[in-house]
Amino acid sequence: MTDPKKLPVAATFTPREIVSELDRYIIGQNKAKRAVAIALRNRWRRQQVAGDLREEISPKNIIMIGPTGVGKTEIARRLAKLAQAPFVKVEASKFTEVGYVGRDVDSIVRDLVEASVSLVRREEEERIRTKAKDMAEDRVLEIIAREEKPAVAGPSYEMPDQAGKVVTVEELRSRLRAGEFDKRYIEMEVADTNMPMVEVFSAAGLEDINLKDMFQNLPGFKDRKKKRKVKVPEAIELFTGQEAEKLIDMDAVQQEGRTRAEQTGIVFIDEIDKIVGRGRSSEGHGPDVSREGVQRDLLPMVEGSTINTKYGPVKTDHVLFIAAGAFHVSKPSDMVPELQGRFPIRVELDSLGADEFVRILTEPKNALIKQYVALMETEGLSLKFGKDGINEVAQIAARVNDTMENIGARRLYTVLEKLLEEISFNAPEMGGQTVEIDAGKVQESLSGTLESEDLTRFIL
Repeated sequence: MTDPKKLPVAATFTPREIVSELDRYIIGQNKAKRAVAIALRNRWRRQQVAGDLREEISPKNIIMIGPTGVGKTEIARRLAKLAQAPFVKVEASKFTEVGYVGRDVDSIVRDLVEASVSLVRREEEERIRTKAKDMAEDRVLEIIAREEKPAVAGPSYEMPDQAGKVVTVEELRSRLRAGEFDKRYIEMEVADTNMPMVEVFSAAGLEDINLKDMFQNLPGFKDRKKKRKVKVPEAIELFTGQEAEKLIDMDAVQQEGRTRAEQTGIVFIDEIDKIVGRGRSSEGHGPDVSREGVQRDLLPMVEGSTINTKYGPVKTDHVLFIAAGAFHVSKPSDMVPELQGRFPIRVELDSLGADEFVRILTEPKNALIKQYVALMETEGLSLKFGKDGINEVAQIAARVNDTMENIGARRLYTVLEKLLEEISFNAPEMGGQTVEIDAGKVQESLSGTLESEDLTRFIL
């Protein structure tokens, strides 16, 4: 089992620190932030519990309910980066009931284990990267020395430079690290890993199978090499990867990856409302292989079962499941009762209005206004938004959401794109200029659109 003392730094964040980190990117939705922060902290708390009681503590799964564009998926994205734990996000609508064409829900766990093994492998590569890079440099230096008619003198290879002086390997290494050979091409052998990806029917359903896994040990496929001419920096990276593979114990990596998936894995199931029928009356309309059948298949996984993967059996008893859905045409009570019980924590996300839009445009680290300003700066154009201009954009976005389909903060993208369409088109010819966006400019640019009866022609 993963040693609690070796947990990533993010795993030891307090709930308050987790919420504070999410606040940098997501405006409002404090109830949802608090729920995921507590769930994440509980992973750490469970690791500190001694004895058999630790195995009895199961995660409290969360279902987030709210209209589209209010931050459900964004919370998942930021949580994945913050958690530093095996994380996979899936769309519920992509799955079908076992026995029908399509992906079955067991593939969620297989994807989680793949993500976990990749996470552990990256950590191991980072740990031994310095040693692997030194070995890679040695291989590159050998090729350079061989191509330059080496004159061997002493235990290490040496080569004459243009002036006829003998250059030792350490001097050559210094020149390599100084970038003198960066534009030089060398020929090297690399593993031929090009194998087609195909979809096949397996006992677990329709899955992507990499033929490399099937044929890599067969005669004619094993250790296949091909020659490539690459620049020295690229050669160092390729050789570093090859040397890292030799230094990493993949059996230990896979074992640790499987353990982490079981103990700290997080699965985010988006669009879960798409597998919920519209009321109980929907049951009388025949089976729907992408709805209630999928819910029934999810039951044992969310409750805790053992799933076979290529790395061995994986238990889902301690995997945290977070589901999210808008529930426009259905409601959470339309879910299969057993599945409702598997998500004891329900969080309702609030709709967003003009005040929230103003904050979304300006406060987050990746705020939309900051993105557009940075984009225009690449053309030498200075874009400045006044407070009244930002308020007007927010008011227009909120008004369009009220009169049309409410798509939340995503409306800001369409409004800003329409507002800045002319500026973006002419930006290459406007280098060195400063454009100020105030309320008058916003109204002038969008007045025709807002007065049009057919808004859908302009704003999605």
